[in-house]
Amino acid sequence: MNFSLPNLSYALNDLEPSISELTMKFHYGKHHQAYVDNLNKFIIGTVFENRSLEEIIKTAPDGPIFNNAAQVWNHTFYFEALGKAKDQNIPTCKAIEDKWGNFDVFKEEFSKAAIGLFGSGWLWLVEDLDGKLQIVGESNAGNPMRKGWRPILCFDVWEHAYYLDYQNKRADYIKNLWTILDWNVILKRF
Repeated sequence: MNFSLPNLSYALNDLEPSISELTMKFHYGKHHQAYVDNLNKFIIGTVFENRSLEEIIKTAPDGPIFNNAAQVWNHTFYFEALGKAKDQNIPTCKAIEDKWGNFDVFKEEFSKAAIGLFGSGWLWLVEDLDGKLQIVGESNAGNPMRKGWRPILCFDVWEHAYYLDYQNKRADYIKNLWTILDWNVILKRF
């Protein structure tokens, strides 16, 4: 199987001012593309050559194949949940309200966890094996599917995701991500 960079549903400048076109050119156009290219090279002649990204993530040992497959999947999942900057209507989501009481409490806890995740990685909203929502951090290429959990939302907190626009101000980046989330996409994942 040959993987390719998925198309975006928006233009590279549609996320401004939250994420600049320059950041998108590097993050999506170069960084994400590099993971795709590397994965395609690494899987040649291996048992993973004809497997889906999900199968590779769930079964590959830690190392270059897992890292690149997970980063392709993680980035695709992240970019799919973004959209044109717009006035945010707070989504109604019974599962979030049942777990956190209301959306604002969830947003505050998720943001705090994203800001506080040490080093590089991903912050996820997942459904665990018991069907309960959890906020979990994964370092590096970590992906909750390896634990059997179902991803719903993720924030990329690697510095390459925000450094051109925010330098070391991860909190500002996290705050502005909330303004460009496409809740139509995210709510379908529940």
